[in-house]
Amino acid sequence: MNLKNNKITVGELLDYAPAKAVFQKRFPMVMRHPMMGAARTMTLEQVMAVAQPYIPKKTIEETLSELRKV
Repeated sequence: MNLKNNKITVGELLDYAPAKAVFQKRFPMVMRHPMMGAARTMTLEQVMAVAQPYIPKKTIEETLSELRKV
């Protein structure tokens, strides 16, 4: 999948079933969070910046790699 240099929006990712499955597999709690709807307009780059203090860099890199393959 083309992540548009991490400028793709969360909404675009979630609207594509294979990408949504990656998020559901790796971050099931986040997918059920009430603020998930508000995150749809954020870019992947913005989400990564917010997530970095909480999610190990290796996990982020593995998730990006998996998203690129779908």
